[in-house]
Amino acid sequence: MKEICLTRHKGGMPMLLLTLLLYAGAVAGVIWAAVQEDSAGATPLTTAVLAAGILWLCLGWILLCGLKVLKPQEALVLTLFGKYVGTLKGEGFYFVNPFCSAVNPAAKTRLNQSGDVDGGKNAVKAEADSAGKKISLKIMTLNNNRQKINDCLGNPVEIGIAVMWRVVDTAKAVFDVDNYKEYLSLQCDSALRDIVRIYPYDVAPNVDTTGDGIADEGSLRGSSEVVASRIKDKIQEKVAQAGLEIIEARITYLAYAPEIAAVMLQRQQASAIIDARKMIVDGAVGMVEMALERLSEKQVVELDEERKAAMVSNLLVVLCGNRDAQPVVNSGSLY
Repeated sequence: MKEICLTRHKGGMPMLLLTLLLYAGAVAGVIWAAVQEDSAGATPLTTAVLAAGILWLCLGWILLCGLKVLKPQEALVLTLFGKYVGTLKGEGFYFVNPFCSAVNPAAKTRLNQSGDVDGGKNAVKAEADSAGKKISLKIMTLNNNRQKINDCLGNPVEIGIAVMWRVVDTAKAVFDVDNYKEYLSLQCDSALRDIVRIYPYDVAPNVDTTGDGIADEGSLRGSSEVVASRIKDKIQEKVAQAGLEIIEARITYLAYAPEIAAVMLQRQQASAIIDARKMIVDGAVGMVEMALERLSEKQVVELDEERKAAMVSNLLVVLCGNRDAQPVVNSGSLY
């Protein structure tokens, strides 16, 4: 389906004035004909004027149905007896065929997105039928519900995304899919699952996230920009046929699922403790080496291998201990 933009129908105001003028003329004609028939009797002219005036008063309102008002960034898809005739775009006062009807299958669809909810709690009341058929061309934000998905290591994670999108082809949005809002939401869920299952939650060894056969350091937590970009491209690939454009996709929530969150926290704490201990031991060994070298260079004291081992042991205990060492003064001989 190819979109047809109707750009030569901005005649709403002249048609409105003409209709009102004709109504005024019809009222005046009916009154004049009635007065003439009452005073001079019926004549073909008065009968014709009276019939035309009454007919216009009864049917003239039909022209008013062809008047359409659009605000900025709004569109109206029109059909005539089931045939697509075109789309009105841009702000203005339009006049179209009064028998044309507006089509918007997603007019009453309420999703968790801007323009469809009130404070995230109460759905917005349905507008009048004519206004509800309008299609917004503004950039909308879809906050998809949090989903529980297994990452590439099989760990369940909860993730939520916000997708900025807009309608760029009204004909495709209305006629090529059943409901473009529901279609977008479904494709967001599908694309999110397809991408998340490629990545681990955190950096893991021997995991290829790019598909080049080489292990990398990609992860949901550390590569959020890359993951969001891939989700955006995946969604765009799926919704292009619905006339939608994906502006941006962002990860709004990311965490381990509750059933494994406590275990993963303990794992992270243990990893942090091991890294800290490793750093402490590396520093302590360096300090011991420096102390022995300085003692040998300055010839402060000569120590045999056994005394060196005892000194190394004492220094490591002091430097690597969790508590401050308690000094012991030896007043006797070193040996």
